[in-house]
Amino acid sequence: MPRNTSFFSRSLLVVVSSLVLLSGCTVNQVTGERQLSMPFAEQIKIGNEQYGPAQQQQGGRYVVDPELNLYVNQVGQSLAVSSPVKLPFEFVVLNNDVPNAWALPGGKIAVNRGLLILLEDEAQLAAVLGHEIVHAAAEHSANQMRNAQIAGVTALVVGVAAAASDHDNAALISLGAVVGSQAYQAHYGRSQELQADFYGIDYMVNAGYDPMASVELQQTFVSLSNGKKSNYLSSLFASHPPSQERVKKNQQKVAKLPSGKRNKKEYQRAIAQLHKDQPAYKEHAAAQQAAAEKNYVKALQLNNKAIKLQANEAQFYVTKGQILSAQNQHQQARDAFAQAAKKNPEYFMAQLGLGLSENKLKRYGQAKPALLKSYNLLPTSTAIYELGQAEEGQGNKEQAIVYYRKAAGENSDIGRAAQQKLRDLNAG
Repeated sequence: MPRNTSFFSRSLLVVVSSLVLLSGCTVNQVTGERQLSMPFAEQIKIGNEQYGPAQQQQGGRYVVDPELNLYVNQVGQSLAVSSPVKLPFEFVVLNNDVPNAWALPGGKIAVNRGLLILLEDEAQLAAVLGHEIVHAAAEHSANQMRNAQIAGVTALVVGVAAAASDHDNAALISLGAVVGSQAYQAHYGRSQELQADFYGIDYMVNAGYDPMASVELQQTFVSLSNGKKSNYLSSLFASHPPSQERVKKNQQKVAKLPSGKRNKKEYQRAIAQLHKDQPAYKEHAAAQQAAAEKNYVKALQLNNKAIKLQANEAQFYVTKGQILSAQNQHQQARDAFAQAAKKNPEYFMAQLGLGLSENKLKRYGQAKPALLKSYNLLPTSTAIYELGQAEEGQGNKEQAIVYYRKAAGENSDIGRAAQQKLRDLNAG
């Protein structure tokens, strides 16, 4: 993949720079240790700015069962009241198969549906969320961002910009393979993980949960890290490395604490839709694999099975649109992306695919609003270049030049394509 600095990547560099410039030495309100810190107001601002784009990169919010987001947020808020740092905590479920959870500075926390399906009860969910709350409140997330150890986000946006730059019909397939495969990752160190476990258990107990769930959770992750699923769980293990030491430390702490609620029935009821839809997501994953191998006939068959099993999942229609686009069936691809946008209008890939398809069909007026919405959800050079194409197609040369100039700043195939467009329009 060519080197590329995307619009969102540049904004992230600005964020990292501001974290460095504003840092000062203070006492950490969670741990009591002296450390480099920055004003929480600035951390909250950064979290607010990055939360939406970080979600978009990983499949967007899970919307098939909106009640699940409400449930997870409710559990998270019951734990967050114990934090000595009063941040505007927010908890969302991401539409992502990969088992992972993460926290941005300022208390913005996400958990993937791929992790929820591995948990047994509400107490284990509380162990996950309490751990992430500490990462935010103890400024672990801010420290990681300041140290520029958030390559999972920047690399992914680079992939988004570059994947669709070859202008072939299969480009969206590779883009789809990238989105969701790399999650936001702050690579926490041993001491930060132990702190997040230690204080997270306190938050669990304060909320009435059985702290033994934190031990079980780590035991499960240690077992999985040594098993056949270790590659599948690599994102989780990279950002939150499990260890027998963490199991032992949690056991030592839990031994001194009272037991509490598990709420297994409540949890299993909350994730019932996820369990029901697991066969559909498996068919979808197989379809994506077949598409990556350019076996588009098989991919479409598998993806149609997924849609039949769960007709309200926008990601399935995005993949269908990608497959049809790769087969030069642009009208059918457009219709699939339109369905995706209808199922989840706030997912950038649905809007981007719709805009690209409309451009292919020379329906430039219909392409522009979809491309603009895609760009507003997640800035990509692909959307900007395609907006230039739409304006040029409508004869709006000056506006096309504006877009091409913006895309031309990218050190990528798409940036070079934009530079050529500027030369063609005598605007180089």
